[in-house]
Amino acid sequence: MSTFISELSDYNVIVCCGPGGVGKTTVSASLATHFALNGRRVCVLTLDPARRLADALGIATVGNVPVHVAGITPGSLHAVMLDAEGTFDDLVDLYAQSPDQAASIKSNRLYKSLASSLSGTQEYMAMEKLYELTRSDRFDLVIVDTPPTRNALDLLDAPQRMTSFLENKVFRALLTPTRAYLKVLSVATRALVATIGKVAGAELLEDAIGFFQAFAGMEQGFAQRAGEIQATLRSPETAFVLITSPRQDAVNEAQFFAERLSETGLAPAGMVANRVHPLFLSGDLPEAVATSSGDLGELVANAVALSQVAENERAVLETLTTAVAPAPVLSLPLSGSAVNDVEGLTLLSQQFS
Repeated sequence: MSTFISELSDYNVIVCCGPGGVGKTTVSASLATHFALNGRRVCVLTLDPARRLADALGIATVGNVPVHVAGITPGSLHAVMLDAEGTFDDLVDLYAQSPDQAASIKSNRLYKSLASSLSGTQEYMAMEKLYELTRSDRFDLVIVDTPPTRNALDLLDAPQRMTSFLENKVFRALLTPTRAYLKVLSVATRALVATIGKVAGAELLEDAIGFFQAFAGMEQGFAQRAGEIQATLRSPETAFVLITSPRQDAVNEAQFFAERLSETGLAPAGMVANRVHPLFLSGDLPEAVATSSGDLGELVANAVALSQVAENERAVLETLTTAVAPAPVLSLPLSGSAVNDVEGLTLLSQQFS
């Protein structure tokens, strides 16, 4: 029977998805540590706006350039925290037909707003960064630590949304130089553009037209890249791993993601149930009780109560375990201390063996 780690060992991309507050960042980092300790050249990419990954890896800052994590051999481990605006700038530089075109786009006020705050831009740039890392000879495995489930679903849709946007007739018309674009727009669209000018102001409308005109000639490169990113997500070399905890709300959200993944023709390659109580009424309990100086009745009562909690957790997880079958499921025990350094990640990574 295959184990959790053996099932994942042949993939080049592992996307870790799941609810917030279940230890997804730590599990992603420890999974990356495990593979690096076993010879893989790993880069872990976090899209989580909180800097928990940097804390867990013992790195003061993580930026858009991969940072080496010392002390993990015989493979290697690097970490990247997404800089969506910087990634967008890099993409513009790549597809601009001249330095002047790139400079014109990046100085445009609408572009600056798009790059820093528009909904959907960060998701697409995250997938662009993933694509860039997978094409680098430096790494043979990229592990993605995604935001909470519903945001992670936006990541999967991002390449298709970008393609649809670039193929939109209004977008293509706005790429037409000067005010000629108005000639090819429908009456309704001309009215919409006029309304935008009145509501948002002529200056903003001018910025928008300037941005689209500066973008002319680059749309084909962006569309091609979006298609390649979509192909990467659907590649047989890419795995999706669900990470959850035995909380009912977390399990419900993880199941929602599994169902959405199935609707797109994909399926989880594995699942991690994190922070699970162990079954205390098994293993070395008799020996532990015999050597304890505490009150026997109190110890047994505590063990019974905690074992009931553990049984309840397993019952909560059962439906989700069935839903992801035949994907392997790994349970990681609840720990009394937070993992906040490389040593802690190394210890946790041993649970994957």
